[in-house]
Amino acid sequence: MMMQVLEVSAREANDSPDDLRKRGLVPAVFYGPKEAATPVAIDALKFEKVWREAGETTIVKLTGASGEKETLIHDVQLHPVTNKPLHADFYVLEKGKKVEIEIPLRFEGTAPAEKLGHIVVKTLHEIEIEVAPAELPHELPVDLSKLENVGDHITAKEIALPPSAELLTNPDEIVVSVTAFEEEKEEAPTPEEGAAPEEGAAPSEEEAAAAGEKKEE
Repeated sequence: MMMQVLEVSAREANDSPDDLRKRGLVPAVFYGPKEAATPVAIDALKFEKVWREAGETTIVKLTGASGEKETLIHDVQLHPVTNKPLHADFYVLEKGKKVEIEIPLRFEGTAPAEKLGHIVVKTLHEIEIEVAPAELPHELPVDLSKLENVGDHITAKEIALPPSAELLTNPDEIVVSVTAFEEEKEEAPTPEEGAAPEEGAAPSEEEAAAAGEKKEE
């Protein structure tokens, strides 16, 4: 089981988010089914490093005045310009309880069908599972080398899961499939109605008849 560790400090009632950020801290809160929402502060550089590595699918152990809490990063608010974390939510895991979570998919290998010029279409990029925290995967691999012909596909139920995991996504949901590559045929342009004929082009029968009537007049 992968796990990251972060030390948190208690937030005082008069600590405004802006003041914390000026001091190089990220305002945060942790909560859970049996945990009241508790505001804390975390060193900004350390939090960003852990968040970039852990994402939302790796257990993060919070240590500090409130004891040790095994959590998942549930949500991170980012600055619209700098993309730096402004606030973080941590979800405290219940011991002995499974967690419902969406796990990213990692596509591996090369599809033989793609080498033949066909198109590999990736429909899903994550699936939802219920799993014991101790077996929580950071991501799930999908082997593209199985895709040999047009029409081949991989469904959610074909993805290997940890022993304790139960698939919550529709088992028959297509994750990735192969479609034939077809070149688009260019249609010849049709002259617009009322458009003047090109210079040197032969007149139509109607134009020739109209010209003959004018000469007789």
